[in-house]
Amino acid sequence: MAEKKSYVKYYMTKNVISVSPNTKTDEIINLMKESHHNSYPVVKDNKLVGMVTAFDIVAKPWTETVDGIMTTKLVVANQDLSINDASRVMFRRGISRMPVVNGEGELVGIITNTDMVRSHIERSTPNKVEYFKRTLEQLYGIKTTLKHIAVETDKLRPTQDRVYADELEGRAYELEKGLAEPAIVVKTGDRWILVDGHHRAVASAQRGYETVDSYVIDLGQDIRLGMEKTADKAGIYTFDDIEIIDDDKHPLIALTESLQDQESKGGN
Repeated sequence: MAEKKSYVKYYMTKNVISVSPNTKTDEIINLMKESHHNSYPVVKDNKLVGMVTAFDIVAKPWTETVDGIMTTKLVVANQDLSINDASRVMFRRGISRMPVVNGEGELVGIITNTDMVRSHIERSTPNKVEYFKRTLEQLYGIKTTLKHIAVETDKLRPTQDRVYADELEGRAYELEKGLAEPAIVVKTGDRWILVDGHHRAVASAQRGYETVDSYVIDLGQDIRLGMEKTADKAGIYTFDDIEIIDDDKHPLIALTESLQDQESKGGN
């Protein structure tokens, strides 16, 4: 499976609301209320000429039109800039969003911190999948195929006996924002075995999502996996069999908080 090239143009938000230098400042305020965005690129003759933000409206002397308050010195990314370079620029400059232009200086999109997170997920997950795919092939002496597809939620066979309520909340938020990392599933015979992504899958099931975005490794034959046998012994067949730990937090979070508590007590 070819990995998506890691350039800004593949991850930027393309449908961008823009305004002109002659747009009334009052109109910008109304637009902010309606769209729930607090900044807009300013475009003239298809070229990016500035950016107007809520800060500009509040902190600068009032003008009737945008051209009197817009910021004209902008950090702008070319659409062919690499995601890694864009991330470094945004981090060093302390900015959360950056206009994107083509070779002619025309506005073609906006790249945000959220887009950066999504790019990281989409570029890191395939490496993990490929490693697991190779492991299965070496273990069973077979050749597998890999697909990125939506798998029906009720077809998934879980192999983990517990999930944590606080982490479920995080996965639910990611699902709502379109940031959820795909699950990893093994198709063996007519069974769909969930290998990685139990919090994402449980959150999907709880919210009535009919499918789970997944990387599916198809063995091409019926091989009973060791994790299936372990799940059988634990009585884990559906998501209803998974225990949700709601009176505790994820071990790593709990450990960190415990250390903080210990340091606090030690300092008293």
